[in-house]
Amino acid sequence: MDVTDVAPARQRPVGLVELARIPVRRWRMVLATATLVLLAVLGYLFVLPATYTATTAVVVRPVVTDPFSVASVGADRAVNMTAESGIATSNEVIDKVAGITRRDPEDVADALEVETPVGGQVMRFNYSGRTEQEAVDGANGAAEGYLEQRRGIYENQRAAVLKSYDETIAVVTAQRTTTQKSLPANQPSSNPSPRTSALLDQLRALNDQLATLAEQRSKVASADLSPGSVTSAARAPVPSSRDAAPLILIAGLLGGLLLGGLVAFVRESLDRRVRTAAEAASAIGAPLLGTVRRDRSGQPDEADLRYLALALGRWVDGPQRTPLVVLSSAADEGREQVTAGLAVVLAAAGHEVRLGVTPESLDRIRPLMLDAQRRNPPVEPARTKLPRPRPVPATTSVPAATPAPAPTPAAGGGPEDTMVIPAVRKPRPFPTAEAKNGAVYRSTTTDDRTEVIPTTPRPTPAAGSAADGQELRIGPGRVRLVDLDAGPGDGLTVLDAPPALHDERGVRAAREGRAVLVAARDRTRTGQLQQLVERLRSVGVEPFGFVVTGEGRD
Repeated sequence: MDVTDVAPARQRPVGLVELARIPVRRWRMVLATATLVLLAVLGYLFVLPATYTATTAVVVRPVVTDPFSVASVGADRAVNMTAESGIATSNEVIDKVAGITRRDPEDVADALEVETPVGGQVMRFNYSGRTEQEAVDGANGAAEGYLEQRRGIYENQRAAVLKSYDETIAVVTAQRTTTQKSLPANQPSSNPSPRTSALLDQLRALNDQLATLAEQRSKVASADLSPGSVTSAARAPVPSSRDAAPLILIAGLLGGLLLGGLVAFVRESLDRRVRTAAEAASAIGAPLLGTVRRDRSGQPDEADLRYLALALGRWVDGPQRTPLVVLSSAADEGREQVTAGLAVVLAAAGHEVRLGVTPESLDRIRPLMLDAQRRNPPVEPARTKLPRPRPVPATTSVPAATPAPAPTPAAGGGPEDTMVIPAVRKPRPFPTAEAKNGAVYRSTTTDDRTEVIPTTPRPTPAAGSAADGQELRIGPGRVRLVDLDAGPGDGLTVLDAPPALHDERGVRAAREGRAVLVAARDRTRTGQLQQLVERLRSVGVEPFGFVVTGEGRD
C-alpha cells in the first residue's frame, strides 16, 4: 500500500500532550515574552512614580418638602443617577478640584473617576494623586464641589418658583383690592343686590386663591434643598499602586507565560515543524526505517542504529549494493551522526564500508569515527603459527661469501610470513640494505645467531584530497573515508550528503543509488522537507525511507 494514499486521509487527533509540547519546545520564546511582560510590570511598579487613590462616598437624595415623611416605593427612582454623574464630572467641579490640588484641569479630569452603582443612590469619588494628601484633598474636594454645585442648582430652581408664586400672589391681591373697591358702601347685608352678590363671590374666590398660593409658596420655601451628604470622607492612609506589588508581579508573570504560549502557537502556525513520525511520513510518502534517539551523553543510541541497519537489510544483502545517500534539508538535523553511526554499525558487523564525506564535514565526522573506534577496538585476524627452526650447531660455520639459501614458504604462508636466519656472527641492531621487506634484526640468544622478523610495509596514502587514505578499523570491519565524488569501490558505500536544499551534490549522487532522508523532530521544517521530496522526485529519485532523529531518552 502506498504511504502517500493513507497518511493524508488518516488525521491524528491532537491531545493535551501535543498542545503542551509546542510551548515546551519553544520555551525560549515563551520565556522571552514572559520576561518582557515582567520587565514592564517592574517598570510600572518601581520606575514610574507611585499613585495614591482616595475614595469619598456621597449619598444622593431627592429634594423633599417633608424630610420626615415616609418614603414611597419609587423613591430610589426619584433621582436620575446618570444626570448626577454628569454633574459630578462637570467643569465647575473639576475646576474646584484643580484649585485645591494645584494641578492642571486635564490631569484632574484623568485622575477623577465617579462610580454610580445601578439601582442605588450612592456615588463614589475616586481620585488618584501623586501623594496621599493630594489624593485625600482631591476626593473630598470633588465630593464637596458636587454637593455645592447641586445645591446651587436647587436654590436657583427654588428662587425661580418663589418668584413665580410672588408674582401670581401680587396679581391676585391686586384683583382682590379692585373687587373690594367695587363693593357699594351702603348695601344692606340681608338682601344684597345681584351685583353685590357677584362681587362678594368673586372676592371669596380671590381670597381662596391667595390662600392656596400662600400655602404652596410656603411648601416650596420650606423644601430641603440638600442634594445629599458625605457618608465616608477620604482620609489617610490611602492605598497606593505599590501595595499589591507581589500580587501584581505574580499576575504579570502568569500573564507573560500565557502571552508567551499564545505567541508560541502563533509562531508554530507560521513555522510548522515535524513533531511526530506520522507527520514526516505524510510529508515524505516513504516508510519509516527507524528512530535514532540520543543517550544521556547526547550521542546516537547504538541500539537504534543497529535496528536501522537491520531495516536496511535489503540494501546490505542485496545483489546490487548501490551507494546509500543520506540526505537532509538542513545541516542541524543529525544527519552526520546518523551516517557515521550507520557506518560504524556496519563495520562492527564485519563489512567493508566506504564513507563518502565532503571536505567541510570531514572535521566533524572524524572525531565521531575515532570515538567509535575507541568503543569498538579492532579485532586482529588470527595468524598462522610457523615452526621455529632448530638452532644451528656451534661447529657449523657458513662462509661469509656463501649466499643464503632461498626461504621455503611454510604451509599456508607467504613471502612475508617466513623467518630467515642469516649466517652472521654478530647481531646487527639496525636494519641494513640486505634485509628484504623492511626486516628488523634482533638478538634472541647469547650465541651469535639473529632472527629476521619480516614486517609488512604500510600502504602509503594515495595522493588526492584530504579524505583519501583515511581508514579506520572498527571491530572486524573497516571504514574508509573517501570524497563524496569518489568513484565506486568494493564493499558498502554510504554517502553523507551536504544539505540538499543548498547543495545539489547529494541529489546527484542519489540518482545512482538509494536516498534515505533524515528528519529531526521539533527542528525540521515541514515546508523544507516537502520541498526536498519534490526536488528528489523531479529528478527521478524516489526516497527509500526516512529516519527520525532528535528524540531524547529519559
